[in-house]
Amino acid sequence: MSLAADIQAAIRDVPDFPKPGIMFKDITPVLLDPVLFGRVIEALAAPFAADGVTHVVAIESRGFILGAPVALRLGAGLVPMRKPGKLPAAREREDYALEYGSDALEMHTDAVAPGARVLIVDDVLATGGTAAAACRLVERVGASVVGLSVLLTLEFLAGRDELAGRRLETLVSV
Repeated sequence: MSLAADIQAAIRDVPDFPKPGIMFKDITPVLLDPVLFGRVIEALAAPFAADGVTHVVAIESRGFILGAPVALRLGAGLVPMRKPGKLPAAREREDYALEYGSDALEMHTDAVAPGARVLIVDDVLATGGTAAAACRLVERVGASVVGLSVLLTLEFLAGRDELAGRRLETLVSV
């Protein structure tokens, strides 16, 4: 089977999580299979291997699990991008709208310098709001977003529209 087929076979659907009517895509079974997990990391990193990535921004929280080994694979620094109030030093913040309400992301002000070449890694691209906010935050500090690499894109939520004009690599689209 192909990598995409193997990932789809491993992802577990969890109905009504975190609230009724949501079909949660649980990537835990992918992480439990060391061979499949290794293939996923290689596939997330490979499209960007020649792009001079200096930093991998990993979005809280499952993005951390994928972003750390991708950063190692690319020889890049790892930048955790977190929800507000979880980073200890001086932070930059980007607020963004959700379908019902708002949220924000933060990263340390000294995490990336102007001119840095950043790859953003996350597990799932849904509506695109979080990924777009991550891009804006990285660019606001003067770094360049080389692209985004995600395990799974939920196409029916049109997150790609929020990232129009940006390079997006995804391993599985549903």
